[in-house]
Amino acid sequence: MTADGFSPLIDPFNRRITYLRISVTDRCNLRCRYCMPDIHIRFLPREKVLSFEEIEAIVRVMARLGVRSLRLTGGEPTVRTGIVELVARLKAVPGIEEVAMTTNGMLLSKLAGPLKAAGLDRINISLDTLKPERFKFITQFGDFDAVWNGILAAEAAGLEPIKLNAVVMRGVNDDEVVDLAALTLEHPWHVRFIEWMPFGEDGAEVYRIDGISNAFMPLTKVKARLEEVFGPLEPADDGVRGNGPAKNFKIRGAKATIGFIRPITEEHFCARCNKVRLTADGKLRLCLLTDHEIDLMGPLRTGLDEAGLEALLRAAIQTKPERHLVNEGIIPNLRRMIQIGG
Repeated sequence: MTADGFSPLIDPFNRRITYLRISVTDRCNLRCRYCMPDIHIRFLPREKVLSFEEIEAIVRVMARLGVRSLRLTGGEPTVRTGIVELVARLKAVPGIEEVAMTTNGMLLSKLAGPLKAAGLDRINISLDTLKPERFKFITQFGDFDAVWNGILAAEAAGLEPIKLNAVVMRGVNDDEVVDLAALTLEHPWHVRFIEWMPFGEDGAEVYRIDGISNAFMPLTKVKARLEEVFGPLEPADDGVRGNGPAKNFKIRGAKATIGFIRPITEEHFCARCNKVRLTADGKLRLCLLTDHEIDLMGPLRTGLDEAGLEALLRAAIQTKPERHLVNEGIIPNLRRMIQIGG
């Protein structure tokens, strides 16, 4: 039972749902090639995006049912007008213990302080490369210096622990994994390497990027490369705050950890899943890598009350799949990553 006497959200595979990722917008000020490739995506009109009131209503019910941690995503969450206000509103919801954010960092220099003051606890920042020209290639519109300054601003504001997310792509940035990992020797920033996840197409060509036919890079090879340079990595699964699926290690003597997120190559990746996702247009997505979603916006806008919302959420959780089927060739194709929130 939760503190309020409610039965918690438990899926058919006995996984307790305590973590909600909320996409506050599908818009972004970058066009990262693995997230929003060169295709035409029609952004949602304002009236089809959840309002702050609707997001708060969903969070209030989910908090009563045992959700304790929130992560705000996008698109890019910092481009949503009023994002600081939303952080404050969600942090004030009874039962919510932590509000985090994943961002590209472009606007953090100005927003890190206000976000911290509003109640944001910690932050993840996308950083796929340390080379400014490569950064511009991957993101298409990005400014490496703006992101670096945003990381420094987040550190100064106390948004800790800071985690830097790098999607590893063969032939694109895999030659930088040692340099990215070495950041943990100089800074208290946790570096997490992430396998590229497929959306929208079938077969190996889903991983093509600028002429590279298969840019997928298994993280087992990344770990092996790091151990060639730094020696054996020490397991560090204790003491790193977070709700994500990273397996954490440490270079001997480092100030922070190195995490590996292997949704494609880790056999039991889904077994410990404790999360669901809320898309900007009000769909509850039960698994990132499957297309199954439950509409919450429609019922809310036609008068669904809190009791009805609770019943809808409980029924939805019973449809959460045991695992994704990407390795069996079933690839989600209804949305791109930018439309889900990661």
